[in-house]
Amino acid sequence: MDEQDQLQGRPNDETYDRPRVVVRFREGVRLDNRGELGEQIDRSSLGSWRKLLGQFPGLRVRPVFTLVRGNQLEELIRRAVQMDPTYKPADFGTFFYIDAPSDTDLVALARTLMRWNSVQTAYVDRAGPPPVNPSDDPQRVNQGYLDPAPDGIDAEYAWTMPGGDGAGQRLIDLESGWTLDHEDLAAHGATLLHGSIYDPYRSHGTSVLGTICAVDNTIGCVGIVPALEAVNVVSFYGSSRPDAIFAAIAHQNFGEVLLLEAQVYLNGTTLLGPIEAYDAEYEAIRLATALGIVVIEAGGNGTNNGSTPPLNMDTYTTLSGQAILNRDEANPEFRDSGAIMVTAASAAAPHTRRPYAPHGRRIDCYAWGQGITTLESVPGSLTNGYTTGFSGTSGASAIIAGAALSVQGGVEAQVPPQARFSPRQMRAILSDPATGTLPSPAETTQIRVMPNLRRIFDEVLHVAPDIYIRDFVGDTGEPHGGAISASPDVFLRPAPAADPQAEFGAGSTLADSAALGWTAEAGQDNYIYVRVKNRGGAAATSVVASVYWAPVATLVTPDLWTLVGSTTLPSVPAGDVLTVSSAIVWPQAAIPAPGHYCFVALIGNAADPAPAPAEFLVWENFTTFVRANNNVTWRNFNVEDNAPDADDPSTPDFKALEFIAPGAPDRGREMALEVVGRLPPGAGALLEMPLVFFRMLQARQLAADAIIDQERGVARIAVNPNRRTNFGDVLFPAKSRMAFRLLIRIPEENRDQTFQVFVRQVWQQQEVGRVTWQLQPRRAQP
Repeated sequence: MDEQDQLQGRPNDETYDRPRVVVRFREGVRLDNRGELGEQIDRSSLGSWRKLLGQFPGLRVRPVFTLVRGNQLEELIRRAVQMDPTYKPADFGTFFYIDAPSDTDLVALARTLMRWNSVQTAYVDRAGPPPVNPSDDPQRVNQGYLDPAPDGIDAEYAWTMPGGDGAGQRLIDLESGWTLDHEDLAAHGATLLHGSIYDPYRSHGTSVLGTICAVDNTIGCVGIVPALEAVNVVSFYGSSRPDAIFAAIAHQNFGEVLLLEAQVYLNGTTLLGPIEAYDAEYEAIRLATALGIVVIEAGGNGTNNGSTPPLNMDTYTTLSGQAILNRDEANPEFRDSGAIMVTAASAAAPHTRRPYAPHGRRIDCYAWGQGITTLESVPGSLTNGYTTGFSGTSGASAIIAGAALSVQGGVEAQVPPQARFSPRQMRAILSDPATGTLPSPAETTQIRVMPNLRRIFDEVLHVAPDIYIRDFVGDTGEPHGGAISASPDVFLRPAPAADPQAEFGAGSTLADSAALGWTAEAGQDNYIYVRVKNRGGAAATSVVASVYWAPVATLVTPDLWTLVGSTTLPSVPAGDVLTVSSAIVWPQAAIPAPGHYCFVALIGNAADPAPAPAEFLVWENFTTFVRANNNVTWRNFNVEDNAPDADDPSTPDFKALEFIAPGAPDRGREMALEVVGRLPPGAGALLEMPLVFFRMLQARQLAADAIIDQERGVARIAVNPNRRTNFGDVLFPAKSRMAFRLLIRIPEENRDQTFQVFVRQVWQQQEVGRVTWQLQPRRAQP
């Protein structure tokens, strides 16, 4: 064994977690894994491998991800993108281990690699011991973590509820050792799915599983969720942590729980932290959560004697200086894996953080980190050992995993059965201060809350609200392929409503009206209302609705949004009762000009957080998010008088409908404009466009006869007033803002009627936005 292997008490096995460097090449870099990879690096001009060997002799290269490749990996990524539109896939083929002799300065090696232009990042990979301190603190003789809050998580109460004992749920524990035939575990029939069992760590995994799911029998302990449908394990012994995560992913479905019982040394030091601090593990975890797998992650431990300090996630930076664990809204370097991050606290209430335990805004939950009564595996009693002294973030993470499985069991057991919570929903529930136990007021570090299952079952699961805002009249809150810009549920009024609920809510004649929006009036405050439905089983509380304005445009990406304001609906009743917010005042000083605006509304509460605008900046997210998520909507539905604009000398016989057709926020894309008229016989319609757009149409031979106005720099092309006119794909430059007018002439004899016309923007045969106008007789001021 070399010196570092002796330090960790493990065999010198290059396939295991010996100290090494991980290099992540930039996206698109490929090594074919045939022959000597170092020579390929030289041949591909990725960097000077020979020069690197001269400085650091004895290096070897091998891929990090070996378990899942090709079509299987592509299918996982396809499913992940479909299930989580915010997921941006990693290029898993760009990760490589650089193995080095034991006397190599690994930090210097990583820094040298980071100077290569082909390298995105490099870091030292060195596994820490299991995140547990078995000699920590006085032992307790009972399982107090099962007790009611504030002492424990109140698993005893959850057992009285359908599914609260974990019935129907599945768990995979990732670490390196277990005694699966322990007398309090054998009934689960757990299977090792990947890797090998490392004997010195059998006791650790046995204690973790005992905390979570020890069988409810007449001997020993009882776990938080003793009735699990399946318990299995994957080991990173004889493997790597990224491959072990992939092995777990291959056996898991949406809503199942993956527990990560591991920690790593950070930046080549003795500072211990979560495995997602390493890029390869982060990307594997992010894929898991995108696939809907609930990941519980130990935050890492220091030592009780202070020789290794606890990790402050708010101040930690990588070798390249990035604050990847600082969950500060102003920190662009933070990366969110979607995992639930756990730290350890005292057993006694009021709870305080254990001296060795990590802290910071990235922490989602704490739980007991001392005196945990559970199973043990020791020589001489391998299958019937018990301990009263399990501890550390390992114990805390096991408790949080048990809570997650209990909550999933509870929601799935409802009548009618409800879908399991997604990873982000589960994280929001378990970390919610409204349903959790806060730490001691004397605790000065950030460790969030310990879940209280009684309150979660009473206030979340039995309530089980599902709030949504309609994308169009008839939207039921399900993912759909319909319009995404015609919401009837966010609208402007020039005067406040005396009783918004009575005027616009359930039972009113306007409950399903899409024509409530008015043009913004200049010189006065205007008033915006939001309507919400709840298709769940009981009321949703403290629902926040935020509204943004944007110019009338066929594509309303977040770079066009400006916040108007927010309002809170105290309660949204169950049963699809249309509930109206109080007015969001749009002050006269904040209104750019009179006229129509597009509105974007985001709704959410603590259990179902609203998406952030930044989540829509990735184009692929933007194109799928609204249809797939029922707590965001667009209103680009404008009500206009159908009489001509007599004060516009350029179009005396027409109603001019102004809009812009923007490009995507990231790069130029080929898109098409399409006008769809629903106008009466004898009506006329022209699309007035910038000459630059007209010339692009000409270059593609898509332009028909046009009226050219060189002085104004526009061209007008006739469109079918009662059918579809598609102008074909042209290149819309990134962030372009081309101004258009749709010119409509309604015959005088039809101006006592109402008609609709819309323009939509199409990308790859998919509508990505539209503007709709309802043309009707002049309306009286409300």
